[in-house]
Amino acid sequence: MGLFEDLNSFLENRLDEFLRNNPHLELQALEEQLREQEEDTLKLIADLQLQQKRLQDEILGVAQDIQRWHERVSKAQSKGRLDLAQAAQQREAALLHQGNQLWGKMEGVKQRIAQTKALQRQIQTRRNEVHTKARVAEAARAQAQTQSQWQTSAWNQNSNYNIGSGVDPLESQFQRWETDEELDQMKRNMGR
Repeated sequence: MGLFEDLNSFLENRLDEFLRNNPHLELQALEEQLREQEEDTLKLIADLQLQQKRLQDEILGVAQDIQRWHERVSKAQSKGRLDLAQAAQQREAALLHQGNQLWGKMEGVKQRIAQTKALQRQIQTRRNEVHTKARVAEAARAQAQTQSQWQTSAWNQNSNYNIGSGVDPLESQFQRWETDEELDQMKRNMGR
């Protein structure tokens, strides 16, 4: 067991290190985990709503039985059959107790639905935050990669000319631009 635990610990550490070095991947993994949790909560909500519907149907069935036995109590009492009336009252009381238990279960399910919906909203909010952070991290990574490529490209271009030779195309370009800027400024000053 020790070797397996050591290997597992080593792999977890390597994975953690890799994710720290690649934060955009860590955010993507977290976003995926949150997506799965959101799906699980949505399934749980659907299951709980189905359970609530079944309980409501059972409560309605028990209510109809209570009504029927209540009528039988009245009927037996009016006909002088107190033995049947007493048995019917006991049955009615048992059904009332059963209905109260079902009602309590249904209220518990309603509370769980509300809690699960709140949890689902929290997960969705967190997932949106992580998604935004992942996009920002990905954009920063892409920008850093582009800048690195630009610097490498600029370094390679700079090596194509000899600074000491006095032929610097970038310097010429800047001089033309600066001269144009000065001329534009003079024209604006004269136009006043």
